[in-house]
Amino acid sequence: MPAIVTKRIPVTGLSCASCALNVEQLLNQQQGVTKASVNYANSCATLEFVPGKADLKAIKASVQAGGYDLILEDNGEELQDKLRREHYKNLKINTILASVLSVPLVYISMFRMDMPYANLLMFLLSTTVIAWFGRGFFISAWKQTRQGKANMDSLVSLSTGIAWIFSVFSMVFPQFWLSRGLEPHAYFEAPAVIIAFILLGKLLEERAKSGTSSAIRKLMGLQPATVIVIKADGTQQEIPLAGVLPGDHLLVKPGNRVPVDGELISGASFVDESTITGEAMPTEKKAGHRVFAGTMNQKGSFVLRAEKVGGDTILAQIIKMVQQAQGSKPPVQKLVDRIAGIFVPVVLIISVLSFILWMVFGGEESFSHAILAMVSVLVIACPCALGLATPTAIMAGTGVGAENGILIKDAECLETAHRTDVLILDKTGTITLGKPAVTEFYWLAPADDQAELRRILYLLESGSEHPIAEAITGFTGSERDEAHSVSRFESITGKGVKADINGVVYLAGNQAMLKDHEVNLSEELISKARKWQNEAQTVVFYARSGEIIGMFAVADQIKETSAEAISELQKMGIQVIMLTGDNYHTASAIARQTGLTDFKAGLLPGEKADFVAQLQKSGKTVAMAGDGINDSQALALANVSIAMGKGADIAMDVAGITLISSDLKLIGKALRLSEITVKTIRQNLFWAFFYNLIGIPVAAGILYPVWGFMLNPMIAGAAMAFSSVSVVSNSLRLKLKKI
Repeated sequence: MPAIVTKRIPVTGLSCASCALNVEQLLNQQQGVTKASVNYANSCATLEFVPGKADLKAIKASVQAGGYDLILEDNGEELQDKLRREHYKNLKINTILASVLSVPLVYISMFRMDMPYANLLMFLLSTTVIAWFGRGFFISAWKQTRQGKANMDSLVSLSTGIAWIFSVFSMVFPQFWLSRGLEPHAYFEAPAVIIAFILLGKLLEERAKSGTSSAIRKLMGLQPATVIVIKADGTQQEIPLAGVLPGDHLLVKPGNRVPVDGELISGASFVDESTITGEAMPTEKKAGHRVFAGTMNQKGSFVLRAEKVGGDTILAQIIKMVQQAQGSKPPVQKLVDRIAGIFVPVVLIISVLSFILWMVFGGEESFSHAILAMVSVLVIACPCALGLATPTAIMAGTGVGAENGILIKDAECLETAHRTDVLILDKTGTITLGKPAVTEFYWLAPADDQAELRRILYLLESGSEHPIAEAITGFTGSERDEAHSVSRFESITGKGVKADINGVVYLAGNQAMLKDHEVNLSEELISKARKWQNEAQTVVFYARSGEIIGMFAVADQIKETSAEAISELQKMGIQVIMLTGDNYHTASAIARQTGLTDFKAGLLPGEKADFVAQLQKSGKTVAMAGDGINDSQALALANVSIAMGKGADIAMDVAGITLISSDLKLIGKALRLSEITVKTIRQNLFWAFFYNLIGIPVAAGILYPVWGFMLNPMIAGAAMAFSSVSVVSNSLRLKLKKI
């Protein structure tokens, strides 16, 4: 059985989900390709093929023949990002210019049709908008036609093209209408305004999709470009990361990131492993301990023996999982795109049937009535209202969200959020503040001495590199005091610190340190310490000359609003689950204090993602909120991804929703915002289709046999404009809603 290779290839030229389906069909037809899937959301194809049987260059040529292209270069995703930025820039310019040119068109058509050369001026402005700024719609529609399909671009190009042709005919041959007792009228403003509105919708869609590849780049940026290898003779050499082999000895200096997964063989330090575990407190590392690629070495130097390099590291697996999770999501496809394939043929059939029926049964005015009916059907069936239904609601909804500290990046995420069954919360930085601090303290010394003892405690702890010491110095809030003489400072690993200050021995540490220095604790203090420890707090004792003078509790504090927010979410019928890489004891204490009944502790990033996948397989709609790189896998896989503000950039890039203030109460607001936005979208689509359901038969002349009413294309155009105004007005009502 020949080996099958899986390759991720960027695709260019996609304008809608139908295009992605066309490319997918082309790829699956190629020799040597066992399976291909194309994701419109990230414009990438996942290709499984047999090397030797599949010719990538021939496959590229076949895709190009279909009107699209593949980027086969090694830096394909970088090239794709560059092309995407250029496309967005051009789209933005086209949207602005098309809108600017449409304004005088509307003004002339409504108020100044009596001015000299009005039709000629409108013709020039409208033709510029259609032929230049709207050319992409016609190109896309032609591609769809060649494939025997139709999409939103087909509707736009068909309606604007017909309206423009009819307007040109009316302008060039006005006598045709005058001889039949009709007033010639041009509708040059309609196609231009439609193009401007639809371009705006495309611009919003591109904004929603931007940033996907940058998230992957930031993950990759956690790996250093070069490393320092220690050779057998003890000399050091700086080499590229790609040159590291398992078994190599690497030097990691303070402030540098760990390049590969490995084991310390000498030296010691504290390593910030939040990229892997998500925990705020750095971990002490010494000989025999393992470290992981992408984690940050803080203050000490050490030598590690490389074990897993390249694609085998945990960081590389996270990158791979994020890519797979992003690619596994269904293509972003608006409801109007899904039904456009039916809507366009139906409108065409109705317009042709209207023409034929009027030609057969119209009597003396058969031709003029047939033309009027056909054009009126095409004009009134213009998809402007359909095209605006979703983007305007999304714009209004995201605006309301921004005013409330909720940033929406992914419109699909906003549309899905209201269906959430299960909300998964990370612990550190999400439920808690993410930074260790002194939460409680108890002085045994007289109040008059406490200010002085605080200054001494600062001097004592400032000599330590431990994160708990940093929490204590932050609590004391003092600066170095030249009046105090510090000598014989000693940091005892795993226990605490000790020093001689002004001839008096002070120490700060745990119970093991007190025992080593024969410092006794009363039952009251032991009981208080046990209580703090049961609340997942680290206890630090402060002693002077063998006597306890104070004790402090250090912990990652729970945010003030976390418990209330969790209670509100549970009342909304949402199951809230906490996942953390921290130990069971700490997780249990946090859950107890916040009212959580479901939690899992000691999980690695991949295990969090696996848990999300299990819930989804059981039919649940899963929302995930987190703030760290370790959460990015689960965030990318979740149906609704929420990043807490002030977290890691990668979490914000992967997530569709970002909460600026890191307040958990905003999650409930985001879910309610999703509900009212989706409700507005449904209302917009209902009225847009209801309008077509009523308007198209009237335009076809169904009322003429009964009341003698024949819809004029001008009235049809006005009706189309009214439908758009109604949709936009309904969307603007969102701004009045309170969430």
